[in-house]
Amino acid sequence: MATRTDVSAVASDLRLVLGQLIRRLRAEHRFSITQGAVLGRLDREGPQSVSDLAVAERVRPQSMAQTVSDLESDGLVERRPDPGDRRRALVSLTPSGRSELLIDRGRREGWLAGAISEELSMEEQAVLADAVELLRRLAEA
Repeated sequence: MATRTDVSAVASDLRLVLGQLIRRLRAEHRFSITQGAVLGRLDREGPQSVSDLAVAERVRPQSMAQTVSDLESDGLVERRPDPGDRRRALVSLTPSGRSELLIDRGRREGWLAGAISEELSMEEQAVLADAVELLRRLAEA
């Protein structure tokens, strides 16, 4: 007979563990979490407006405008008029932004891949691979 899971306890433990993992990953990279998310989204999905980025990252448009301005001043993104609506600007990665993003990803993923292979058995690695999809579903809920 299956026992009932204490969902509140699981949620609390998951929140704490994810916080620890995020802090550890943050120590491995050059960008803030928001900056990294914006650069990654632009790399995966292409140019977007500041308001579209804000909605996708669930932050206020003013906060996203500041993040984009910081990235722009570092030469990592650029704004250009939207060809379909000249009143809007689209934000896109610069070649330097793409290069910095790839270096940053390599550093973070290198640490994480190393930790997974060194700390987890093959069976645990398979469980973790399955858990990634569950975490993705939670993140999108």
